[in-house]
Formats: sequence, structure tokens, C-alpha cells
Amino acid sequence: MTTVTPPAIVQTAGGGGFRGSAASRLLQVGLNAVIGVVSICAVWQFLITKADLTAFNRRTPMQVWHYLTASGHTAERTILWDATMTTVRDAGLGLLVGTIAGLVVALLFNRYPVFEQGSMPVAMALRSVPLVAMTPLIILIFDRGLLGVTVISGIVTFFPTLVNVALALRSVPASSVDLMTAYGASKGRTLVRVQLPYSLPALFASIRVAAPLAVIGAYLAEYLATGKGLGYLMLQANFASDYDQMWTAVAIITFGAVLLYQVIAAIEQVVLTRFAADPNAR
Repeated sequence: MTTVTPPAIVQTAGGGGFRGSAASRLLQVGLNAVIGVVSICAVWQFLITKADLTAFNRRTPMQVWHYLTASGHTAERTILWDATMTTVRDAGLGLLVGTIAGLVVALLFNRYPVFEQGSMPVAMALRSVPLVAMTPLIILIFDRGLLGVTVISGIVTFFPTLVNVALALRSVPASSVDLMTAYGASKGRTLVRVQLPYSLPALFASIRVAAPLAVIGAYLAEYLATGKGLGYLMLQANFASDYDQMWTAVAIITFGAVLLYQVIAAIEQVVLTRFAADPNAR
């Protein structure tokens, strides 16, 4: 008689096999980040070369690098650093809050399907409104401080997480859920042991997609409302025709989004290796 065991969660012991696998995957993630940065610089240089821009308002990757590293730009680097830290804080909080909110609502949808049927169309209708059009209203409600910026950058994180995780929770094989039920597992235990591990790939895919969007959301809020961060710094640089600072701020936002994406990919590799549901479990 064949003995059937409940669906398992992979929790590899801290042995050399896991460390070796994680190290190789992290190395691949780092290589991908380098390739991404080099590709962006190559496209940037190509477009600058081909575009009909004067030397006054165009900057190449090497010119931006010189602006960031030259000894005569210490004050400018300090301004850029402070603005970057503000944008990192705004985007990070928005990403965290939006992801948690999307995950919680997805779990509520899974637990109460009637709630999903009534709420999801409203959520999708709200998502169709351009963020730039919603920003003034959000700032009016939540003020120009950190809360308003967090709401704006969190919105773009919330919807991908909600949709993907809700779909992943519904896509868990019925046989796995039935097996847990046959073993007398409660709905909460089935959620923790089966549904959440199956939804981890969808959750991380959502975060990877939403991370650059959270940076854009933070930048948009800073540009339109708060008077802080890289968004506002770019606005000031544009008015002052300080193209060195403006191009450098654009580069920081772009490469920061690439780096954030790769950091999340690295975390994803480690977490999925250790905790994702094992499709080969028997």
C-alpha cells in the first residue's frame, strides 16, 4: 500500500548544498545587474550620439560619472546623496506598505470569495485612473508629508500584488488542498502549509514588477507635491538649466530601480529555494 504524505515545504538544512546553490544564484543575479547597467549605458550613449542635441543640454554616461566622482563637485554630491536617501525612503516604504496591503487583501479574497467578487471590479476601475491624475487628490487627502508619498508609491505596488497573489491562491492544485483536509488540517494550516508556499513565486514576481514602479511613484510625488527627493531636485535642475545635476538624478533613479529589482531577485532566489512548495513532493 502506497503511503501518501501531505504537500511539503522545502526547508533545506543549512548544509553546503544549499549554500552552494544560493551562492551561485546570487552570483547570477549580480551578473544580471552588471549586464543591465552596461546595456542601459550602451543604449544611452547610442541615443545621445544619434539625437540632435547640443553639447549644452546633453550628457553622456561618462560625463555623469565624472560629475559624480570629480573632486570639485563635493557640494553637489551631498545634495544628490540627501535627495537619493529621501527617494529611497519614500519608495521603500511605499513598496513595503503596498505589498503588505496587497497580500492581506488577497488573503481576504481567498477566505471570503464574495468579498472579491464585489471589490475586485472597483479596484480595477481605480487602477485604470492615471496615477498622475490621482496625485493631487491623494496629496489633498493625506497631506504633502511622508504619508502622502507612501500612499502614492504604495498604490502602484498594491495592485500587482493583489491580482497575482489572489490568482496564485486560487490556482493551488485542488488535490493538495483535499489532501490536507483529509489529514484534518484546518483552513489556517492549509493556508500556511500549502497555499502560501504555492503563491510565493507570484508574490515575488509582483514585487519585482512593482519595485521600479514604486520608485516612479515616489519620484512623481516628489516632483508634483512634496518639494523633496530626487523628483523635486530634477524639477529645480530643469528650471536652473543645471543639466549635469538633472542627468545625474535621472541616472540615479534609473540605476536605482535596476539595483532594487536585482536585490529583490536575489532575495527571491534564497527564499524560494528554502520555502517554496516542492512540486516533486510525494
